[in-house]
Amino acid sequence: MKKQYSVKACSAPAVIDAVWDKPFWQGVDPATIGLSHWPTQTDHEPTTEVKLQYDAGNLYVIFRVQDRFVRAAATQIHGDVWLDSCVEFFFAPNAGHGTSYFNLEINCCGVPLMQTHDGPRTGTRFIDIEKCKKIEIASSLQAPIEGEIAEPTAWTLEYRLPFEIFADTAEFTNPAPGVTWRANFYKCADESSHPHWITWSPITEEQPDFHRPDYFGELQFV
Repeated sequence: MKKQYSVKACSAPAVIDAVWDKPFWQGVDPATIGLSHWPTQTDHEPTTEVKLQYDAGNLYVIFRVQDRFVRAAATQIHGDVWLDSCVEFFFAPNAGHGTSYFNLEINCCGVPLMQTHDGPRTGTRFIDIEKCKKIEIASSLQAPIEGEIAEPTAWTLEYRLPFEIFADTAEFTNPAPGVTWRANFYKCADESSHPHWITWSPITEEQPDFHRPDYFGELQFV
């Protein structure tokens, strides 16, 4: 069953500092990214949660990960962040059911990759780097991470995503009460010593594939 999450409007902007339990996020229920569909040879399935809020011009997102074997080799925007310990937000920001969508992938040290797609793995374009720099990102971990952090490590990642970044690149419906976007959230670490691919809304494919908007859940703005 596809998941649903209610996104509340915030009364004031957030200070982006990667603090999970600050007043801005109190009273906001988390969604759990906890569906591991593709077994690996390891038993590492990190517990991952995400919260969202919005205002007239921004979406606020924070992740909390109970992790191990933490890796962060990518240091440049649009680098191979999915190979690292990474949290990902794939979303179709339109109230209809068009085929276009975005993926925003950020490694545990706050390095982003952002693309837009006309359809699943088609018409793929990177978002301009200068636009990506407008995403305000904070992480509790600092780059670089040499090798891996093998011991249990809790980390948080928070960002402010301005709507202006993508409003002119695809069909876009500004969040407001009653508006629904389609989306999925992921946790992965493709080239860690303990790779994993974990989703929020279920994907029932035989091989790991996050570029499946047909499996997106719903973000319901209230």
